[in-house]
Amino acid sequence: MEEKYEAGIELAGTEVKSVRAGTLNLKDSYCSVKEGELFVHGMHISPYEKGNIFNKDPVRPRRLLMHKREIRKLHALVKQDGYTLVPLSVYFKDSRVKVEVGLCKGKKNYDKRSAAAQRDAKREIDRAMKAR
Repeated sequence: MEEKYEAGIELAGTEVKSVRAGTLNLKDSYCSVKEGELFVHGMHISPYEKGNIFNKDPVRPRRLLMHKREIRKLHALVKQDGYTLVPLSVYFKDSRVKVEVGLCKGKKNYDKRSAAAQRDAKREIDRAMKAR
């Protein structure tokens, strides 16, 4: 993770009530920049139980609210190789819903190999300690 940003999110009324109830899932969600606007894709907000026709699609793309210069900066960084925007958490700040967005860089193959080697070494050490 390189940097963290705070963004507002554009939600419908029943979606806010559903978020307050804790029915939000960020698994497999990501952010993208389209036409100068920042969107989050794959965020699942379950339909509000007491809302009927006002419920929106649970996985629809939702617009994130940031300053234009911040969005331009993020778009320039995302266009570079290996960077992506990932929503890290959703929380309330006063009465507003905020999303923490992280600028992340993917691992290279040699990073993955070294992480696997460290994991294997730790496992061997644990086995040796357990055998004593």
